[in-house]
Formats: sequence, structure tokens, C-alpha cells
Amino acid sequence: QVQLVESGGGLVQPGGSLRLSCTASRMMFGGDTMGWYRQAPGKQRELVADISTGGATNYTDSVTGRFTISRDNAKNTVYLQMNSLRPEDTAVYYCNAVPPWNRYWRQGTQVTVSP
Repeated sequence: QVQLVESGGGLVQPGGSLRLSCTASRMMFGGDTMGWYRQAPGKQRELVADISTGGATNYTDSVTGRFTISRDNAKNTVYLQMNSLRPEDTAVYYCNAVPPWNRYWRQGTQVTVSP
């Protein structure tokens, strides 16, 4: 059984910051690029940022310069530091491998950006 535990979401004002954390089983984390995805109401889930086992990163255009993904291989944990948050960043955020292990989507963590 693969474990994925996401945390760190919450309510924040525009311009604020949050840090998301995801701890995964070694089975997934050890050999895969890891990513943060998000799904806003009425929209498809999208890949926001990913990081390879060697630390190479990619970001979708809308978060470039504001979000930073990182990983701690010793802790099997991937982080998403989100700065300068905007209302359009409101969504449920999920972590998974890239490409995703579709059997292992979990409940995610809600991020709400609102005055």
C-alpha cells in the first residue's frame, strides 16, 4: 500500500504565503519525479510543479516565480512553498508522482485565497 499524506493548506489573504508538505512511501518517492497538482472547482486537475529525483524542477507558467518545489529524499517528503498567493490559486492541492499513480490520489489539501 502506497502512503501519501498531504498537509499545509488553509485560508490566506491575497499576497500571503503557505507551505504544503507531502510525505510518500519510499516505493513511490524513491524512483519517481514528484509533483504537486491542483484542481479548482469546475476545472480539470493540472500539474503545478514537479521535481526530479536529482532536483530538476518545472513549473506551470501561472506560478513561475511565486512557487518553489523542493524535496527531502531522506524524509520522502516533497514541499511546495507558495508566495504571493492570488485568488486564482484557490484549489485542492494534491501530490503524486509524475506521471501520476492514478490509484493513489488522496484527498489533497484545500488552499483558499480570499480577502
